[in-house]
Amino acid sequence: MIREEWRLQAELFGDRFALFPVVIAVFAGLGVWLLTVAGTSLDAVAAGLHGLVFFFGLQTGTIGLVGRDALRDVLGDVTLLVFSARTLPVTWRRLLGVFVVKDLLYYSGLFLVPMAVGYAAVALSAGEPAARVALLWLTTTGAFALGVGTSLTLTGVGTRSRAAVLALVLAVAAGVLTGRLDAVALSPYGFYLDPSLRSAATGFGPALALAVTGPLAFQPVESGGARSAPQRYERIRSAIRDDDGVATRTLLEVARSSGSVWKVLFSMGVLFGVTVLLVREVARATTLAPSYGIAVGTLLGLGAFTTYSWVTQFDSAEEYLRLPLSLSAAFAGKRTAFLVLSVPAGLVYLVGSLVWLPPVQVAVGAVVFPLVAVYVFGVTAYVTGFAPNELLFDTPLFVAFGAALAAVAVPLVVAALAYTEAPALAVGVSVGVSTVAAAVGVVLSRRAGPRWGRKLR
Repeated sequence: MIREEWRLQAELFGDRFALFPVVIAVFAGLGVWLLTVAGTSLDAVAAGLHGLVFFFGLQTGTIGLVGRDALRDVLGDVTLLVFSARTLPVTWRRLLGVFVVKDLLYYSGLFLVPMAVGYAAVALSAGEPAARVALLWLTTTGAFALGVGTSLTLTGVGTRSRAAVLALVLAVAAGVLTGRLDAVALSPYGFYLDPSLRSAATGFGPALALAVTGPLAFQPVESGGARSAPQRYERIRSAIRDDDGVATRTLLEVARSSGSVWKVLFSMGVLFGVTVLLVREVARATTLAPSYGIAVGTLLGLGAFTTYSWVTQFDSAEEYLRLPLSLSAAFAGKRTAFLVLSVPAGLVYLVGSLVWLPPVQVAVGAVVFPLVAVYVFGVTAYVTGFAPNELLFDTPLFVAFGAALAAVAVPLVVAALAYTEAPALAVGVSVGVSTVAAAVGVVLSRRAGPRWGRKLR
C-alpha cells in the first residue's frame, strides 16, 4: 500500500513530488522561526504542533466515511483500494486496519519527519537538546495516531448508532470541561511534557486502543443510500435562491454521503476544541493572554478547507463541460453551498463560547471567521479547482497554497498573541486583514472558472 501510494502520487505529479517533504520542512522551519520572533516560546510552539497534527489525524481518519461511500459505488474506482473489500478475499475490517497502519507510516514519513526537521532547525539553534527534538517527532506521530483512531472509532460507532456517537462526544467534552478528564495527560503530548513509564502508558494507551477499536467497531453499509424526493430539492433550491441548481445539488450530495451534513459540524467542533486547548496551553506556558476570539475565528476559517473537499468530492471539471453551464456558475454554486455548510457550523461554537468568553471576543471571532472562510474558498478554488485533495500533493501548488494561507494566518495569529499588550490594535488588525483577505477571496473565486476553463481547453 505504501509503495502504491507513492507510485500513484509520483505518476500524477512527476518527479517534483519528491520535493514535497522538503517543502514541508521549509514551511515548518519558517513557521517556527516566525512564531519565536513574535515572542512565542518553543514550548508553546510544540503544543501547537501536537494540536495541529492531532487535527490532521482526525481528517485522515475520515477514510471510514469515504470507504462507506465507495462501497455504495459513489466513487467507483477513484478509491479502488478501499472498494476492493468487496472484490478480494479479504475482510473489510482487516483491509481498514492495514489501511490505518499504512497511513500512520506513510504520513509520518511524508509530513511528520520533515516537520520535525523544520522544528529542529530552529530549536537546536536556540539550545534545545537533540533528544527533545527526537521526542517531539515520536509524540507528534502518536498525536497523529490518536487523531486517526478517534475519527475512525467515532465513525465506526456511528455506523451502528448515531445517538451513541453524540453521547460519547458529550461525555468526553463534559469530562474535559469539568476537569475530570485530563486531555493533555491522556495524549502523547503528556509524555512529551513529562517522559516516564506512567505518562507513556497514559499518553499512548488511548491512541493504541482507539486505533484497534475503530476498525472493529466499523459496520460497512452495503446498500445504497436513500434518494431525496423532488420536493426536497425544490424546497432547498427555493430557500437559497439557487437558479442554476449547483448549490442545491451539492448540499444534497453532502447530505446523502456518509456522515451527512453532521460531519461539517463535527469537524468544526474538533477544530474549535483543539484551538481552545492550544490557546489555553499558550497562556499557561507564557505570560501572554491571547485572544480566543481572533484565534478561534482564524483557525475555524482555515479549517473550512475540509468543507471545500466535501462539497467537491463528487465533482470533475469535465462533467460541467457537458452541461449548459459555465464553470464560473459552477464555482459560484459551490461557494454558496460551502458558505451554507461551514459558516453556520462555525458560528454555533462561537455562540456557545459565550459561556466563558467576553462578548467582545466572541464578536471579533464571528467577524473574522466567515471572512477568512471566504478567502480560503477563493484560494482553494483558484489553485486546486474541483480536486483539492489530489492537487495539494503537487509540490508547486502546495507551495502556492501554503504561502497564500500563511499570508493571512501569520498576521492574524500574531494579532491574537499581541492582544495582551494592545487589545484595540489587535482587533483592528485582525478585522482589517480578514476583510482584505475576503475581498481577495471573492476575486479569486470569480477568476477560478475562467482559469480552469483555459486549462481544460
